[in-house]
Amino acid sequence: MEKVTEYFGSMVFDERVMKATLSEKVYKSLKRTIDRGTPLDISVANAVAAAMKDWAIEKGATHYTHWFQPMTGVTAEKHDSFISPAPDGRVIMEFSGKELVKGEPDASSFPSGGLRATFEARGYTAWDPTSYAFIKDGTLYIPTAFCSYTGEALDKKVPLLRSMEALNKQALRILKLFGNDNVRSVRTSVGPEQEYFLVDRQLWKQRKDLVMCGRTLFGAMPPKGQEMEDHYFGSIKSRVAEYMADLDKELWKLGILAKTKHNEVAPAQHELAPIYKTTNIAADHNQLTMEVMKKVAERHGLVCLLHEKPFEGVNGSGKHNNWSISTDTGINLLAPGETPYENAQFLLFLAAVIKAVDEYQDLLRLSVATAGNDHRLGANEAPPAIISIFLGDELTAILEAIENDTPYGGTAKEKMKLGVDVLPQFSKDTTDRNRTSPFAFTGNKFEFRMLGSSNSISCANIHLNAAVAEELKQFADILEKASDFNSALHDLIKKTISDHKRIIFNGNGYDDQWVNEAEKRGLSNLKTTADCMPKICDKKNVEMLTSHGIFTEAEIFSRRDIMLENYVKTVNIEALTMIDMARKEIIPAVAKFAADTASAVAVKKSISAVACSYETRLVSELSQLIDAMDSAASVLEKAAEDLKAIDNIVAQSEFVRDTVLPAMDALRAPADKAETITAEDYYPFPAYDKLLFGV
Repeated sequence: MEKVTEYFGSMVFDERVMKATLSEKVYKSLKRTIDRGTPLDISVANAVAAAMKDWAIEKGATHYTHWFQPMTGVTAEKHDSFISPAPDGRVIMEFSGKELVKGEPDASSFPSGGLRATFEARGYTAWDPTSYAFIKDGTLYIPTAFCSYTGEALDKKVPLLRSMEALNKQALRILKLFGNDNVRSVRTSVGPEQEYFLVDRQLWKQRKDLVMCGRTLFGAMPPKGQEMEDHYFGSIKSRVAEYMADLDKELWKLGILAKTKHNEVAPAQHELAPIYKTTNIAADHNQLTMEVMKKVAERHGLVCLLHEKPFEGVNGSGKHNNWSISTDTGINLLAPGETPYENAQFLLFLAAVIKAVDEYQDLLRLSVATAGNDHRLGANEAPPAIISIFLGDELTAILEAIENDTPYGGTAKEKMKLGVDVLPQFSKDTTDRNRTSPFAFTGNKFEFRMLGSSNSISCANIHLNAAVAEELKQFADILEKASDFNSALHDLIKKTISDHKRIIFNGNGYDDQWVNEAEKRGLSNLKTTADCMPKICDKKNVEMLTSHGIFTEAEIFSRRDIMLENYVKTVNIEALTMIDMARKEIIPAVAKFAADTASAVAVKKSISAVACSYETRLVSELSQLIDAMDSAASVLEKAAEDLKAIDNIVAQSEFVRDTVLPAMDALRAPADKAETITAEDYYPFPAYDKLLFGV
């Protein structure tokens, strides 16, 4: 059997391959570009391209593609072969530095939010040398940025790289004040935990809603759901285990550090967690992970569902964004150390994060907003739509001591007493894990738990990096001018804690009382995409994002329009699918069952004078439900038509929120009730019990 250590990263043009295939001069020049951002000379690009081509061809690749992340929510690629015509009629395999560095895909059909007209088709892809190229399905994939002819970012990679550089710049200013002159760069790292569902492919094909929308639009709960909590961390079924083993192998070939796998809470739900990587690489790897998950599922006769809420009534799927800040010298700036009360550098970075999350709650909320995630946030399974920070008892006590200028005695780590002598004792962590907190400190990192399972992690990290960079800038501006650094540092941390402690909440985020308490504290509760997405255009957000060069003002407004348009289109497709399924499948099936039952009543009565009370009541109830479905479908049809007449994207999103979605709920209710009393042989598609327990 082939060893993991032998094939891990075998399809990646990583440092091992670079060292083996590039001259020392070219390798060092490329490393300077990767590590320090120095310009890439075209001669170096040509040498890298030649080595990359030879390596890829040796691995069986015939094509290359500039792989990028437009604002569609998925990745994009255009494949070109390495072949070039030779004078004798044959072909040669060529790949130049120019082809490596820049591509020109047609940009006309990608979302731009008004940054360019549809007829202005030219767009550019630019090689991101910090993210390794890789081979998949016989093609060399080159991670790239994507921009318009006039230079605006049309993707998620460019602003993510800008945000990382902004945070790096401001963090270096802070570290210099603490005497850390040997630090040359500061980078954020992310480990995104990925939740997903697996369903049988043949059953999936029979559900138009799953095929078209990625989630079930109809469906009554089966007798058993997740009540017993027996699926969570339970024994993994053989078919799923085979899928997971195959998935691990494919990801490991691509250099993706897939580490943990287990069953999640809901039936058919699972999770994969990787080891941390630098944020832009983690973003690339997560996009690639989602693609590979779907492709591997096909090989096993399965479908991988990444929708945030594929089944009503059971837990949806999220993506936990574990975020930390580290120096190139290996120091985690969010690690409290043994005595966090005395670790002023840690406390200052912690204060910056607290202030950032409080002042830019709206940006963090909108960074995870999608039509799918709206079904999940605040639904007693995910964090609420209210942003808050969980710090745990020790850190909260430390901050209170600093705020009040009182001594902090500290607490020795308590030993866990398990009551069984043979089991080893171990120390408790100083913070618990709060599953209800949107933004929880977990020892040396923050876990941003609000992302949806299909989300790109780029959006959340763009705004998180930018907000923290802004607070570090403000801190550096104050401290660089201080005549007494230690006194100014103490006062700054104390004031920040006092001004922003409202965002700290260590309790149950699912509790209805928290909603009232959060309102008293002045925290925002932006429940839907339509509520939060326009906030990106608020003056304070525009000023902050543009001042750090994360976005231009035009890019900000374009992103609002793109995300709202995606929200509107997603819900509209779901509404039309519901109408189609109700009119063509559900109503005819229920009507057929009602008619057959009525015929049976007539036959029984013709034989003998029996009451047939059960059948009569059943036919009556089915008839009422059919009428209710027909009426609700008509209301939804009108709502879909009325939506077309609205030409403003913000107004469209509000109409979807206030009219279309309630009309969809009104159609689903009688349909789901009808499913519970219609004979299974009559119902037109597989029910929840088959989907959730069919693998």
